Amino acid sequence: MNAYDLSPLFRSTVGFDHLSQLIDSAFKMDERGPSYPPYNIAKLSEDDYEITMAVAGFKQSELVITAQQNTLTVSGSTAEKAEEAGKAYLHRGIGTRSFERKFSLADHVKVVDAHLADGLLTLKLVREIPEASKPRTITINTANNSNGKLIEDKAPKKAA
Repeated sequence: MNAYDLSPLFRSTVGFDHLSQLIDSAFKMDERGPSYPPYNIAKLSEDDYEITMAVAGFKQSELVITAQQNTLTVSGSTAEKAEEAGKAYLHRGIGTRSFERKFSLADHVKVVDAHLADGLLTLKLVREIPEASKPRTITINTANNSNGKLIEDKAPKKAA
């Protein structure tokens, strides 16, 4: 595994202390991570995203979607169906095993819709930045500006 030194990033950023932890966890989830159910993540626009998961064989009542802080969890569990109890399968290729898939969400990303159709669970996500977090212009006050305060230099002046 490669070791990355992130210290140059921390010299010019504030509040990204969890960045190294996030990168470490991403590298640990390589090919050993769960691969079921398969999913796609699409960026629809600057602030709109979509996650599509293939959950064939699951009913709506067997799926649970939980959004908590910056984590989205989708889980599914099926009980053995009564009509399948007496069957002896020669080959079982349709996956209906229980699963739990977690996604890390950026700040201010919210799940706004979930839709199940044709064996695909589609989750719509939107980044909604609060008004207080949006960029704003800061006025610079000067001595000529009536709203500003003049900070006087108390140091003694040197003779020229």
